[in-house]
Amino acid sequence: MAAAAAMVVASLVAYYVLSKQGPLFQWLGLLAGLAVAVVIFLMSETGKSLTAFGQDAVREVKKVVWPARREAIQMTAYVFGFVLIMALFLWLTDKTLEWVFYDLILGWKN
Repeated sequence: MAAAAAMVVASLVAYYVLSKQGPLFQWLGLLAGLAVAVVIFLMSETGKSLTAFGQDAVREVKKVVWPARREAIQMTAYVFGFVLIMALFLWLTDKTLEWVFYDLILGWKN
């Protein structure tokens, strides 16, 4: 990990050192250094663990049974309907409490 981090720093330094050679050499130096840093990272134990995790995640996603288009649209409609009903309920509750507290109890609104 330290070698990969050092390579990232070295590629950033190379980017600024190569500023006199032009932007093409700057970007080539930066991208080459970052590519080497990625290779070093992937060869480390942490990189191997990350790669294994990614492969396991892809394997699990392939096991998922995705809903048909009609089912997805139907569930989305249910969610929108529920949100609309909850919004209406909360608005009515708010207005009722406002009426009870401000009009009936405190008498602020005339």
